[in-house]
Amino acid sequence: MSIGLIGGSVTGKLIEDPEIVKMSTPYGEMSSPLEVGKIGGREVVVLYRHGKEHKIPPHKINFRANMYGLKEIGVDRVIGVSAVGSLQKDIEPGTIALPDQFFDYTKGRTYTFFDGPQVVHISMADPFCPDLLDVFRKTLLDLRIKSKSSGTYVCIEGPRFSTRAESKFFRGVGDIIGMTLVPEINLAREKEMCYLTLATVTDYDVWADVPVNSQEVIRVMKESEENIKKVLASAIPKISENRSCKCGLYLKEAGL
Repeated sequence: MSIGLIGGSVTGKLIEDPEIVKMSTPYGEMSSPLEVGKIGGREVVVLYRHGKEHKIPPHKINFRANMYGLKEIGVDRVIGVSAVGSLQKDIEPGTIALPDQFFDYTKGRTYTFFDGPQVVHISMADPFCPDLLDVFRKTLLDLRIKSKSSGTYVCIEGPRFSTRAESKFFRGVGDIIGMTLVPEINLAREKEMCYLTLATVTDYDVWADVPVNSQEVIRVMKESEENIKKVLASAIPKISENRSCKCGLYLKEAGL
């Protein structure tokens, strides 16, 4: 089985000299061709959720095609790299966050592979893989990179940023805010894949004095690219070949 890396905003080149694999899916076109290569001796499959040239906005990402394709090529663990805003003063720009919960505030997305006649109610009580969280928490500590090892990711529809009123509301339920976690994580669960978000905090959301803007997000994300690559290079070889978590059992618990 392979490890899937989903590159987000300005993640740069994640592997050298990859094999390019183009796949078709029952759900349409994936965001990008898949790039297959190795990090730390482990096979990884890279997908760019916004397209390689970052031309797909959050609300137009074909999440079902992306997750279906990763599963079909043999991925059983998914690491989603993303840029997020901070909802709390102590989570500073440049921090790498590992959320362990999410709050869904999206509105118009397709959230499941099970559109009927088969009805499936799958558990999302603990949405992120505990084994992956453990590996990446330890890696961030070992590398002495500024990090947030838990917390709640608020996912909004986008592509616009929040109003000040919305941002103040979200501060009551979350720690970081972004636009791409949902339904990526839901679909990974339905495909029995482990999932982890590796999120770079690029800004304080608009509850703070200075409103967020795209130029600032891109600047901080570029500055953080090397840290993301260091974390991936160190953590990926430590991921066990065998899964001891429950992530591959949730469909059985749902009655399938």
